[in-house]
Amino acid sequence: MSEWALKRFWTEAGVAPAEDGFAVLLDGRPVKTPAKRSLAVPTRAMAEAVAAEWDAQEDQVAPLSMPVTRAANAAIDKVMEQRAEVAELIAAYGESDLLCHRAESPAELVRRQAESWDPLLAWAASTLGAPLEPTPGVIPRPQPPESLSRLRSRVAGLDAFELTALHDLVGLSGSLVIGLAAAEGLEPPERLWELSRIDETWQQEQWGLDDEAAEVAAARQRDFLQARHFLDLARAAL
Repeated sequence: MSEWALKRFWTEAGVAPAEDGFAVLLDGRPVKTPAKRSLAVPTRAMAEAVAAEWDAQEDQVAPLSMPVTRAANAAIDKVMEQRAEVAELIAAYGESDLLCHRAESPAELVRRQAESWDPLLAWAASTLGAPLEPTPGVIPRPQPPESLSRLRSRVAGLDAFELTALHDLVGLSGSLVIGLAAAEGLEPPERLWELSRIDETWQQEQWGLDDEAAEVAAARQRDFLQARHFLDLARAAL
C-alpha cells in the first residue's frame, strides 16, 4: 500500500451488497485494491470494519493504521491469485512445527515445553486426526505422511480470506498446530501466543529483554491478535 500516498478526498465511507459479498464505498463509489480490483469482502462485518478504517483517516491516508483493509487487499490481490501455493506454504509448517522441536536441557525448560505443547499435539492428534512426533533439537524428523496429508487438506479447505489470516497466525507463531488451534478457538489467542513464546520467555527470564526486542515482540503479538480478528470478521454471520 506504499502507493497510497494520498490525502483524504471523501466525506463518508460506507458499505453496500455486491455480487461477491459486500463492497466498501467512499462517497458512494467502490474502493479498489492496489491491483485495481474491487474491494469486496465476504461479510458485512468485515466491510464495516474496512469502512471504519477509511472513516478514521484524517488529512493523510496512513496505511499502517488500516490492518483490516491491508489484509483484505492481500486476500484479493495475492491469495486469491495463488490460493493453492499459499495453502501449501502454510501446510508445510507441519513438517517442522515449532511444537515438535524440544530442548534437551535445562530441565525446567524441558518441563515447560512439555506442559505447554503436549496438550496442543494431543489436540492435533485427536481432533485433527494428525499426530505429530516431537524430537529433541532443531533438526526436523519425518512426520507421519497421513498426518501431513490431513493437515494439508484442512488448510486447503479454507477460503482466501481465511487463508490470509491463517498465514499470519502460522508464520508469526512458527506452528501450524497453534495457527489451526487459534482458527478453531481452542484457546484465547492471547494464550496461544504465550504458548508460542515459551522459548523466548525462558531466554528473557535468564538474560532480560531490551527495549528494541520488547517492541518487536509486542508488534508480533499485535499482528497475531489482528490476524485472529480478521478471521473472526471473515467468518461473521452475513
